[in-house]
Amino acid sequence: MSKEQRTAVDAFYRSTRFDGARSPQEQREAFEAMMVGGPPPLGVTSAPSTLGGRPALQFEPEAGVTGGTILYFHGGGWIFGSPATARHLTAALVRRTGARALSVDYRLAPEHPFPAAVEDGVAAYRDLLESGVAPEQIVLAGDSAGGGLCVTTLLAARDAGLPMPAAAVAFSPSTDSTRSGESMTTKHGIDPLFTRESLLALSPHYLAGQDPRQPLLSPAICADLGGLPALLLQVGGNEVLLDDSTRLATRAAAAGVDVILDVTADVPHVFQSFTGSLDEADAALDRAGRFILDQWALAVR
Repeated sequence: MSKEQRTAVDAFYRSTRFDGARSPQEQREAFEAMMVGGPPPLGVTSAPSTLGGRPALQFEPEAGVTGGTILYFHGGGWIFGSPATARHLTAALVRRTGARALSVDYRLAPEHPFPAAVEDGVAAYRDLLESGVAPEQIVLAGDSAGGGLCVTTLLAARDAGLPMPAAAVAFSPSTDSTRSGESMTTKHGIDPLFTRESLLALSPHYLAGQDPRQPLLSPAICADLGGLPALLLQVGGNEVLLDDSTRLATRAAAAGVDVILDVTADVPHVFQSFTGSLDEADAALDRAGRFILDQWALAVR
């Protein structure tokens, strides 16, 4: 593990520090410019697709699919981002699992506030099931808001009577729209990207006046988590969102859910996106790949 690498990532994030006062369009343009550049992911092909009535990107290993299906949800505060901004993370899981992945371009706020993203998540999952993919061969995955969308899609699918997938993997998930975790204070200034204030400035676009204290907006503190599949929650030790994962893991375990809380010290939000330039990112993605393969293996026993 490299202190120099961690220092470089911290400096990069501080140079692009999130500004919640920007308009949604400004945030979209800045995020796309930051995340979409550079060469395409190695060893993986991608092509436009549709799922659940929404555009999507389908990723497959160049050597051929040997695993199940990953349903991926990109990050971006439910306001910005796209399958293209999460392509390196999605491809990293594909390379490690031999799976195909479908990354969904779910509707964004403020044009489409809550619960539009959750509705699109459930529609995408339902579409996979109706196309003949067995639930035990599906894993949900996502980062940041998309990690939170993994959890809320599971809750909404469970309540709709749909069978649960094999597992879900969430990178730095946002799971508490009240922003009430202690890490909002204890990690202030340590987190190079977010503050409680910047996140609270973003929230109204998605909430559209709704009370954040409800299960599909703050599952870490409000949801009944019983009946969910195995969860892997990966989070950085420097995040103001740290307690979104720790509290979700504690409550999930109390509800009888198999859950792994995987905290990497001294790294920021969605540090896995620095795959190839941060040793901790590659190690975490290796663990996520093994978790997915293990869950698929358990599902066929």
